[in-house]
Amino acid sequence: MNNKPMKTVGIVGARGHTGAELIRLIAGHPRLELAFVSSRELAGQPVAAQIPAYRGALRYENLDPAGAASRGADAVVLALPNGHAAGWVAAFDAQAPLTVIVDLSADYRFDAAWYYGLPELTRTRYAGQRRISNPGCYATAMQLAIAPLASMLDGMPVCFGVSGYSGAGTTPSDKNDPDQLRDNLMPYQLTGHMHEREAGHRLERTVAFLPHVAPHFRGLTLTAHLPLSQPLPDAASLARRYRDFYAAEPLVKVLDAAPWVSRIAGRHHAEIGGFALGEGGRRAVLVATLDNLLKGAATQALQNLNRALGLPELEGIPHD
Repeated sequence: MNNKPMKTVGIVGARGHTGAELIRLIAGHPRLELAFVSSRELAGQPVAAQIPAYRGALRYENLDPAGAASRGADAVVLALPNGHAAGWVAAFDAQAPLTVIVDLSADYRFDAAWYYGLPELTRTRYAGQRRISNPGCYATAMQLAIAPLASMLDGMPVCFGVSGYSGAGTTPSDKNDPDQLRDNLMPYQLTGHMHEREAGHRLERTVAFLPHVAPHFRGLTLTAHLPLSQPLPDAASLARRYRDFYAAEPLVKVLDAAPWVSRIAGRHHAEIGGFALGEGGRRAVLVATLDNLLKGAATQALQNLNRALGLPELEGIPHD
């Protein structure tokens, strides 16, 4: 029986796909419980009616920033569209500065005052910060794919990405319209994508990113082309660098074969594999996959919540 005190978490913007995944994760967490769940569209409805995994009595509420900050939650997750976080952050700064905020939008990913929470790469930079910016899904995959070779790069990494349409959110658009996507692969924002800038900022180098949307619902795959300053002897040595780099990371699995996006859907880890070398060992190619709603969003948010609340980083996260 768990006799340790529970920590409370509020979610703002719970109607979206990531908010729903967070509710499921928190419902199964031994040390976390929901303090409130805010959604304008679902206000008044039982949370359990939308998320059967949640067995509590909470109902969705339509809270404003001051109302959410007054609830006294240990942590709050902002699952809002880009550009909407500032008013909520200001309310918590004024009324509840000790509440941990994990922001899932891009609003604070370039703000040095916020901890950028990609634990496998930034864990050593966490020093008790209560304002945490959760990385973007593609930016997570790009950084995990590039980081083991960052010191060997000689030129611009190029990443070709394909994601399921859940990455386009719930607001109707061509990018999440199954009819538009049927038998199709839809390229979009082929330069200057937010995640391209985010990954480049964090890796301190220019990264080229070519995003596409496919007809499947969840999961993304990224093929990375990495020019090297010195040759590697064979693909096995390339794979070994990745295995060594992520040897202590349960949520990054290194494979021999190229990972399949269909096999990562619903899983909480990232996979990297399909290692190949070209041009005399100076062009590395590899494939990374992750579930954009989980390791690309909700699972990573839970890693960050756990650390900020003094809990084991992987508590409540199913993993092999």
